[in-house]
Amino acid sequence: MAAVWQQVLAVDARILRRTPVRGSYQLQAQMNRAVYDERTPGALVPTSVAEASRAMAGDTTLSENYAFAGMHHIFDQHVDSAVPRLQFANDDKHLLACCSLDGTLSIMILSPSPPSVKVVLKGHAGPVTDFAWSLSNDVIVSTSKDGTLRIWNTADGRCIREVRDPEASELLCCTFQPMNNNLTVVGNSKHLLQVVNISTGKKVKGGSSKLTGRVLSMSFDAPGRILWAGDDRGSVFSFLFDMATGKLTKAKRLVVSEGSPICSISARSWISREARDPSLLINACVNKLLLYRVVDNEGTLQLKRSFPIKHGSQPLHSIFCPLMSFRQGACVVTGSEDACVYFFDVERNTKAIVNKLQGHGGPVLDVSFNCDESLLASADSTGMVIIWRREQK
Repeated sequence: MAAVWQQVLAVDARILRRTPVRGSYQLQAQMNRAVYDERTPGALVPTSVAEASRAMAGDTTLSENYAFAGMHHIFDQHVDSAVPRLQFANDDKHLLACCSLDGTLSIMILSPSPPSVKVVLKGHAGPVTDFAWSLSNDVIVSTSKDGTLRIWNTADGRCIREVRDPEASELLCCTFQPMNNNLTVVGNSKHLLQVVNISTGKKVKGGSSKLTGRVLSMSFDAPGRILWAGDDRGSVFSFLFDMATGKLTKAKRLVVSEGSPICSISARSWISREARDPSLLINACVNKLLLYRVVDNEGTLQLKRSFPIKHGSQPLHSIFCPLMSFRQGACVVTGSEDACVYFFDVERNTKAIVNKLQGHGGPVLDVSFNCDESLLASADSTGMVIIWRREQK
């Protein structure tokens, strides 16, 4: 047992030496650099360090750790209009936001009880398609089919700035540059990806590129060096991002499934302490959730495995569980068109479903964990948002 603890302490010491003082984005950035430089080729990497982690956690399973006590709260302020996206604020347990096809966004606070809607963001003249929190959670950016990008003050719900698409095309997705929150990347219905400086409202020179279809989804790696973007024709492109200039350089293209919309892309540097490969989680309307390995510094993707879900047409999203776990296995969560939320263990070869949550009245479009995984939020096509409380062990 003494040897086990020495291994754990040695690992933690290495991680602490890499840990910056500002939040989990920077921590993941450091880890991502270590992964690209140090990881060994191949599949998942269980080692003596992983065994030490399991001993420290008491060898608990994913099924035990992702058991839920039930519904904590239901929000219905967007009832009758789909809620395509929702997300907890960065490093926060109780602040949650969602956007709706009714043209508004909501910021909700889950504690103190009872949970309530803190503020509704009004101003878009069309359905809101996507949004993103800034690293400090003081700003939200949102995109809409009305052709505008809006920047919101999250404290009072005030619209700080509106940026109109020059071609008046529908804006379909957005994300912050993780290392420079002055820059936001926006995807539109005319196949264009564009970097926007939200401080000036101007597009960055050299920060645009064309895809083969409508840009539906995107995700940066943690250091912000690689951006992946997916379109409605089944392609995922990787772009190299120049930190100094904001310039995008197209690197690689993968056709996931010809003609199948790439609804969701989620990047993660480490799946768990036992699986150090940079990975991408993709929903692509092929009745499967797809897990890809990132194999080089240009964002080349290699299919690692897939998980069966009902997904033929709706814009479903999925996530990696936020904590790098000491537990056995590694978990991902996805919505499904059968109105359920599914948890999958990416390391289990058979019977990969860890848990299944039922309670929605329509396809579950998005899911989000808070920072300590004590609460899970899910949103559906009927406008319902459910907060699920995990069982306390």
